Amino acid sequence: MSIGIVGAAYVAAAILFILSLGGLSGQESAKRAVWYGIVGMAFAVGATLLGPDAGKLWAVLPMLAVGAYAGQYVAGKVQMTEMPQLVAALHSFVGMAAVLIGFNAHLQLGAVQGMDEAARASLNGFAAVLAHKTGVEVAILKVEVFLGVFIGAVTFTGSVVAFGKLAGKVDGKATKLPGGHILNAVAALFSVAMLVSYLNDGGISALILMTLAAFFIGYHLIMGIGGADMPVVVSMLNSYSGWAAAAIGFTLGNDLLIVTGALVGSSGAILSYIMCKAMNRSFISVILGGFGNPTGPAMEISGEMIAIDAEGVAAALNEADSVIIIPGYGMAVAQAQQSVSELTRKLRAAGKTVRFAIHPVAGRLPGHMNVLLAEARVPYDIVMEMDEINEDFPSTDVAIVIGSNDIVNPAAQEDPNSPIAGMPVLECWKAKQVFVSKRGQGTGYSGIENPLFYKENTRMFYGDAKKSLDALLPMID
Repeated sequence: MSIGIVGAAYVAAAILFILSLGGLSGQESAKRAVWYGIVGMAFAVGATLLGPDAGKLWAVLPMLAVGAYAGQYVAGKVQMTEMPQLVAALHSFVGMAAVLIGFNAHLQLGAVQGMDEAARASLNGFAAVLAHKTGVEVAILKVEVFLGVFIGAVTFTGSVVAFGKLAGKVDGKATKLPGGHILNAVAALFSVAMLVSYLNDGGISALILMTLAAFFIGYHLIMGIGGADMPVVVSMLNSYSGWAAAAIGFTLGNDLLIVTGALVGSSGAILSYIMCKAMNRSFISVILGGFGNPTGPAMEISGEMIAIDAEGVAAALNEADSVIIIPGYGMAVAQAQQSVSELTRKLRAAGKTVRFAIHPVAGRLPGHMNVLLAEARVPYDIVMEMDEINEDFPSTDVAIVIGSNDIVNPAAQEDPNSPIAGMPVLECWKAKQVFVSKRGQGTGYSGIENPLFYKENTRMFYGDAKKSLDALLPMID
């Protein structure tokens, strides 16, 4: 395949990737957008493998087949509730790829520089590109390698820690080593010193030492972020993985990888900014890690949690004219979305107004609840964002909270010492009646107490969300 055809395929792939990102902004166009991404990636991989610089296909194709099978197998096994940790794991692969490619580029550069002119003339592919670099170009390449390895190493360990927290294998609470942010700053300054050393022929030892420092930064950054903020972490790591891919593209001289990495990096950063705004967080503090810690004693909560059974909830729903349902991660864990959809259908058939209120960080992945509701065929037009529906709670008869905690926590407005103080939340407690579907009386994943559960108009509908809703359905007139 000629260079011209490869370039055309890369342009087509880049356009398809942009269309894919654009389509993912809406539920109705999301499926088509996924196919744009699939076709674009097929163009990209095919053009790369068949291009003039490709070599050793006998080694690449078996690895491609193994990777494709592994991806298909894992995707088939992963439940929707496990999607956040799968995304985090995939980000770690991108990070490690950047590290390995950076070290490979360093070793190849050293090998080429040690050759005589005759040997250099016989090189092809990436090695031939390296052979023609001299002076300033070599210094620029070293900076590209260094940045790619640094970003990749931070992404790798950060993603591994995020995976552990999301999977429950690592404590979800924000944890820092003694010294906190100072350790991160020292590691970053040490990495800058290693860059200076590397540019002054410090060799692979400077690259290795920087990599170790970057591994620590990634680990310590994400360990310092609590479970309540994991949706932002996943988005942030997505951005990091994109910049790592872009750095790889500069190192390899691959325009498509640069464009794709920039798309992923910038879109992830924009999404992180939007989510930080939705949580009243500082974008810079998210990037630096370790935010959302209390500044004083938490507000005392008075009252008691009052339980209600399925008959009581059904009676209230049968009398209500308007209902707002607030889904959270508990709905995903219980796989209750189909039961929620059926409840919605029955209530609407009875002439009641039913809508869904979606917080920007509901669940553990951006758009998590929207995907679950779309899977259960809940109509798109009744799924509302927080800003669209928040002011309607005072005129709502019944609000049903299914497996949510922080996004409906009035402490965000009432307790300045709360870890989520200032975070915009769904003000469901303003509805006439509130029913909370919850497994038990615990504080949940984030460990933050919720005064909503103790309010006079709130009743706790204990039990597995799916079983509770299934018990409720026959009682709805």
